[in-house]
Amino acid sequence: IALTGIEGENVNLTPDVVRIIAASYALWMARKSNKPIGELILGVGHDSRLSAGSLKNGVIDGLLLAGCQVMDCGLCSTPSMFMGIVFKETHFDGSIMITASHLPFNRNGLKFFNQNGGLNSTDIKEILLEAEKLTLPQKSNNRQANKLNLIDFYSRFLRDKIKQGVNSEDYDHPLKGLKIVVDAGNGSGGFFVEQVLKPLGADTVGSQFLNPDGSFPNHIPNPENETAMEAIRKATLDNKADLGIIFDTDVDRAAVVFANGEEVNRNRLIGLIAAILSKYHPHTTIVTDSVTSDHLTEFIEKTLAMKHHRFKRGYKNVINEAIRLNQEGIETHTAIETSGHCAFKENYFQDDGAYLVVKVLIEAAICQNQGKSIETLIEDLKEPKESKEFRMRITAEDFKAYGANVLKSFEEYAAKQPGFYPVANNYEGVRVSFRDEKVTGWMLLRMSLHDPLMPLNIETDTKGGVKVILECLMLFLGKQKQLDITSLI
Repeated sequence: IALTGIEGENVNLTPDVVRIIAASYALWMARKSNKPIGELILGVGHDSRLSAGSLKNGVIDGLLLAGCQVMDCGLCSTPSMFMGIVFKETHFDGSIMITASHLPFNRNGLKFFNQNGGLNSTDIKEILLEAEKLTLPQKSNNRQANKLNLIDFYSRFLRDKIKQGVNSEDYDHPLKGLKIVVDAGNGSGGFFVEQVLKPLGADTVGSQFLNPDGSFPNHIPNPENETAMEAIRKATLDNKADLGIIFDTDVDRAAVVFANGEEVNRNRLIGLIAAILSKYHPHTTIVTDSVTSDHLTEFIEKTLAMKHHRFKRGYKNVINEAIRLNQEGIETHTAIETSGHCAFKENYFQDDGAYLVVKVLIEAAICQNQGKSIETLIEDLKEPKESKEFRMRITAEDFKAYGANVLKSFEEYAAKQPGFYPVANNYEGVRVSFRDEKVTGWMLLRMSLHDPLMPLNIETDTKGGVKVILECLMLFLGKQKQLDITSLI
């Protein structure tokens, strides 16, 4: 919690707190890189949150006191902060992004990078434990951070990718003739209009909420949010755009809207990316999270002749699984979640909403040049008649142990029930296909990654099918005394 304003939520992330954490990160980086701390170059950036300025000052102060060189990158996207390590012109040793993604206005946090990408939980725990032991002077020394407009380098990188990918006769203006509207949700994604789309020739009239405003006055900047998706859908239709684009706050996630108003997020977005990849990497594997639909699997494996590897929720989980598969010799070119996190092998397996959109824009421009429509790429992807997620609270004190027992019992229950067909090789929770004389569908019962919750996802190809499956499940769920099932009733 970085700001007051919500009752019962006290500020616990202050400039003094991040000062110590940043210094600990700098010392950790020096140890891990075997480099004198005075030679370390670390970048600092932030999204549009209201607490960004004061926290940035604290972070920079901590890094300078630790003894490293600091580049103040100002307003940035999370992916650009990693690319600051990659770009030869900037060549950071590491970086810190100040962001809390799509969480409420009063939240904030730190995301750490090194040359391998975002740090894992073990590394972060080590940094925090060291921070608890660290003592810093109250006053900063006279050293200062250097200013760097990192988003300029990043925008040029994105523009070059589009030019190379489309390779049109008018090489410098590959998006000429396309009308594209962007909804940045008052986060840090407004640069995409002025520094990527317009220079490439796109008509961006009708783009909205491009100015950074951490109070998020228009809608939550979240491609999974219904209100946010309706906002970009309306803008796309009202402006007769060829494509609508929406980013989350720090631009590590995205979704799109087709000219006909079709929202392309969740399963549809994964299907679109798979269809694009199939042209360049036939038969490759696509790693997704656990809540993807059976229809998506059918589309990927039967229509596109690729492989669908359904794994766990959590963008780091799907990314690490894709990396593992490649190391085992299983060609895997993307890891993507229904949330809109997408990481490509060709882009260092970093989840990058702007890079995802670049892939879509390249295909949209190629389709336009060929007199085709990008919408046709997923016309064979079937949609369920009903799709619903329920979230049940666990009231047990040890919620993880209780949840594990519920899942074990459910697996045993499902194996004995008529119409229930447990799915093999499932990596998260218990997934069950359902078939009777009237209803076909599937269900997934799993644990939340962090909270005392058990989400239940149900999809069916029959109107009223969710209710039918729920009635069958109530025989089991009703007996779980420390599972609050009021959301199902």
